[in-house]
Amino acid sequence: MTNPVYFLALESSCDETAAAVFTDDRRILSNVVASQTELHARFGGVVPEIASRAHLRNLLPVIDESLRQANIRLEQIGCVVVHNMPGLVGSLMMGVSAAKILSLALNVPLIAVNHILGHIYACQIPDSRPMYPCIGFVVSGGHTALFHCQDPLTVQFLGGTRDDAAGEAFDKVAAILGLGFPGGPNLEKEAQKGDPNAYQFPRTFLKEDRLEFSFSGIKTAVLYTAQGQDAKISEKIGSGPTRANIAASFQRAVVEVLVSKAIQAVKKFRVNRLAVGGGVIANQAFRQLLIQECNKYGIELFIPPRDLCTDNAAMAALAIEKYKQGDFANLSLDAEANFI
Repeated sequence: MTNPVYFLALESSCDETAAAVFTDDRRILSNVVASQTELHARFGGVVPEIASRAHLRNLLPVIDESLRQANIRLEQIGCVVVHNMPGLVGSLMMGVSAAKILSLALNVPLIAVNHILGHIYACQIPDSRPMYPCIGFVVSGGHTALFHCQDPLTVQFLGGTRDDAAGEAFDKVAAILGLGFPGGPNLEKEAQKGDPNAYQFPRTFLKEDRLEFSFSGIKTAVLYTAQGQDAKISEKIGSGPTRANIAASFQRAVVEVLVSKAIQAVKKFRVNRLAVGGGVIANQAFRQLLIQECNKYGIELFIPPRDLCTDNAAMAALAIEKYKQGDFANLSLDAEANFI
């Protein structure tokens, strides 16, 4: 039996500082995430400069903790991995710089991983079923995008949002309703108390052939519903059945669009597997409708466990596929803001 290769992976694409240790047979030995939620809460969203500075403070502690939990020493690491795209450039640079230093100091290969493809691969990490080829669907705070995935590294972009990402829309609507930050989980809790049929919010592109999304219209519709057609009411809508009904109706509309477009992509490309990653898949209403519709059409569904949905470093296990191919980065590696 050959000794395993230990990978140390770093994630700093937005406001989570994360490190993970995994092996070349996809065993996750540690997955440590330092949240910055408290730092950004008073601003109602992520402030890039604050995020970058927090990554600088958090990287060494999360690396140390990931090694401790994995029960290995730094010198046992055989490869360093980092998400270098897409994301906030200042935040990404913190992780990329640290990864290059570690690779150089340890004299081990460096692998760059696309954060979005990592979200798709997270569905495969705990699942022994063959997942590729599949339709990959990433639904997060920064991205809503569909892909035709021939294998983990060969993907075709099919379409995405023309404005807000789904997770961003959740956060903005939560702010309109006075639910605080982070908005997604708070809005989901509020929606559980409401009637999803109370309001008929727009479902953009729902009945069109294009594999695209738009959530600016529904965000505006919620604003007018909560604060009047002129949106001049300065006070946040109070707690109670009205707020819960708006939250539930908004959530239902967004979830219906997401699930419908995913099923549409599967049918169009005749790929009977669907892998859905990203923070929004932690939403229970989204999961339930997705499972229901996939069962209805006989589609094999792959969803990561909740701890691999939101941004983390373990999903960089996609690097295992690159390691097998000898696809290494050099020390000129840079951070890139965009996927395309």
